[in-house]
Amino acid sequence: MTLTTTHIDELLEKCRKGDERAQMKVYNKYSKAMYNVAFRIVKDSAEAEDIMQECFLKAFKNLDSFEGTSTFGAWIKKIVVNQSISVYNRNTKYQEVQYHDEFKHAVEEDGGIASEEEGQNPKVKMILKTMQTLKENYRVALTLHLIEGYDYEEICEILNITYANCRTTISRAKESLRTKLLSYEN
Repeated sequence: MTLTTTHIDELLEKCRKGDERAQMKVYNKYSKAMYNVAFRIVKDSAEAEDIMQECFLKAFKNLDSFEGTSTFGAWIKKIVVNQSISVYNRNTKYQEVQYHDEFKHAVEEDGGIASEEEGQNPKVKMILKTMQTLKENYRVALTLHLIEGYDYEEICEILNITYANCRTTISRAKESLRTKLLSYEN
């Protein structure tokens, strides 16, 4: 059964009243996508799972603040992105920087490629793996822009950076990705 917008609205109304079955249906519909969003940012499966769970709890608790100006999926996705970036920044603040062979690292690690993406063509897989080797601010900005579909203004708000800085970061990230992909081809 496909959940239509009307059906989702009905489920959300039941969720507001504390209906656990409705909450489970909403969770089942959106959890995999929200896990993938979190995983692409934090690059850790257990951390992504925790973020996703926390965000659903927060969403159900604050469902009255959901005004319906966007879809529920877009609303919870924004919560997941913000929480993921917060956790990522907190975790990387004190991380020790280590040297590693970037190509070997990219090939050996999954790098956040979702299970449904594994069957994609080799070029797409290579691009996604190469994105994981970019500088962290480049990787996060490109993920938000190219994969998650956020525009520059939304990325500025999420990352708390200026519009000019956002455009420059994404431009440099694209160029860095292009350079790395060309070097792997040669």
